[in-house]
Amino acid sequence: MTIVEITSLQEPGVLPFSALTEAQLRNRLDPAKGIFIAESPKVIAVALDAGYEPVSLLCERRHIEGDAAAIISRLGADVPIYTGDRQLLAALTGYTLTRGVLCAMRRPQPLTAEEVCRDAHRVVVIDAVSDTTNIGAIFRSAAALGIDAVLLTTDACDPLNRRAVRVSMGSVFLVPWAWLDGSTPIRQQLNNLGFRTAAMALSDDSIALDDPRLKAEPRLALIMGTEGDGLPHTVITDSDYVVRIPMHHSVDSLNVAAAAAVAFWELRR
Repeated sequence: MTIVEITSLQEPGVLPFSALTEAQLRNRLDPAKGIFIAESPKVIAVALDAGYEPVSLLCERRHIEGDAAAIISRLGADVPIYTGDRQLLAALTGYTLTRGVLCAMRRPQPLTAEEVCRDAHRVVVIDAVSDTTNIGAIFRSAAALGIDAVLLTTDACDPLNRRAVRVSMGSVFLVPWAWLDGSTPIRQQLNNLGFRTAAMALSDDSIALDDPRLKAEPRLALIMGTEGDGLPHTVITDSDYVVRIPMHHSVDSLNVAAAAAVAFWELRR
């Protein structure tokens, strides 16, 4: 292994962990060269198990033979391991490292909606959800509760955002996902792929989540909306179904991540 001791915040190799924004990490001009940051040994291990390629590792010196040892044993000799004191690394990254380990990893070749939906029966469409915590939580529930694929509108949060990856506990590496075409209505895209769509929203013509027609659908796409405003009216009116979760005590809605978990469980195959 190649260990590089950091003594300065200007060390060139640590730029992905410090100076680059999420947009720069994605490298929109050349996605093939984009990277993302995975945080904590457990999450990094899930990424490695899923075949993601490590670029470099950043960890506290004491973790090289501690929490990071199992991860380091799986890295190639050409993957540098940057290390230093806890205070310096905190100053470098802007936050105290979770269990002292970060890994820069190569972004995979993007999949298409057609590819991730080819053999799928239950998928979720995330429409404009921008909160990283909610994105991570939705992916974690999707992986745990049998959702076959995740589709996102282009104005939704990147699933490989550092915080989204951490909140998901690596589930973003387990469920295939893809971006939808922003120029074509969601229902049209999903219908073309063989799915009926179910928009999660409150409306006069909504049906309850436990309506037997929903479970009877062989291929169903659940559409989840933003944290504050919910789904756009056009998406709701255009969907094959509008679905509500029956509630008590005059509560009218749940957080999008909580609502997704309830819907995934109820409509699992």
